[in-house]
Amino acid sequence: MDHIVTLDSRQEAALQAVADRFVAVHKGDVMKALKEMIVLNGHLQNRLDALSAPRRASGGRHR
Repeated sequence: MDHIVTLDSRQEAALQAVADRFVAVHKGDVMKALKEMIVLNGHLQNRLDALSAPRRASGGRHR
């Protein structure tokens, strides 16, 4: 792990509320919620990687 985040009590409570709602959307199935979160994080990481990748020439002329 590259970076450890420390939350204050207010941030922890807000995070807990979001996590509770996310699990509730999955009808209380924590494993299903965790798996979806992993997939969502993977999609977001791919988008971030694409945005930070060097731009390649498209082969066409620039306008």
